[in-house]
Amino acid sequence: MEISKGAPELLDQMRNHMIETQLKDRGIINPRVLAAFRQVPRDRFVRHEDIGRAFDDRPLPIGFGQTISQPYVVALMLQALDLQPTDRVLEIGTGSLYNAALMAQLAHEVYTIEIVPELAKRALLLAEELNLTNIHLQQGDGYLGWQEQAPFDVIVLTAAPKEFPPALAEQLKNGGRLLAPIGDGQDQKLLIFTKDGRQVDPMKWAVRDLGAVQFVPMVSAYKSNLN
Repeated sequence: MEISKGAPELLDQMRNHMIETQLKDRGIINPRVLAAFRQVPRDRFVRHEDIGRAFDDRPLPIGFGQTISQPYVVALMLQALDLQPTDRVLEIGTGSLYNAALMAQLAHEVYTIEIVPELAKRALLLAEELNLTNIHLQQGDGYLGWQEQAPFDVIVLTAAPKEFPPALAEQLKNGGRLLAPIGDGQDQKLLIFTKDGRQVDPMKWAVRDLGAVQFVPMVSAYKSNLN
């Protein structure tokens, strides 16, 4: 679970400045979340040509039409989820692995699914390199979830679905939390749902609105085959 030290002093300074100005000054106060951001070097999760911009207050491209999210948005998600050391988390959309690496500092186990084979391979190699032993990665269609490892305490979507994936609702524990950007294009809201087992429709669960966001669309080979 530990990420080895050794980043150049300048990158350490940039990371600390990011934490102070982009996170703490904007209301991120959870000490465990802030500690995770100190532990996980964001510069390791961006393209080589973007290392100098790794701590900027914006998303960055990682290839294949995907991005690594803005640091503040990631911190907002993690603070709202309030992950516990006993939580088992399912992440849909591994991407750069950055969000999974942060959650690995906060939760017991992180299961993450990436649909793009090249990104999945890159993330797997990086997880091994950084000794993130409580991250379990699968290349596949996140719309279907990870039935073999269900149920989960928390499910996190890092891309915006056009409609709520039913398999994910089923694989969440009763009382568990599901975080997802919901909506199309620029009209998205970041929502946290708390599962109510009496309600089949997740849109009838208790929900908390974290505000407007803009995530890449969720891609599903399964849904494409149905249409």
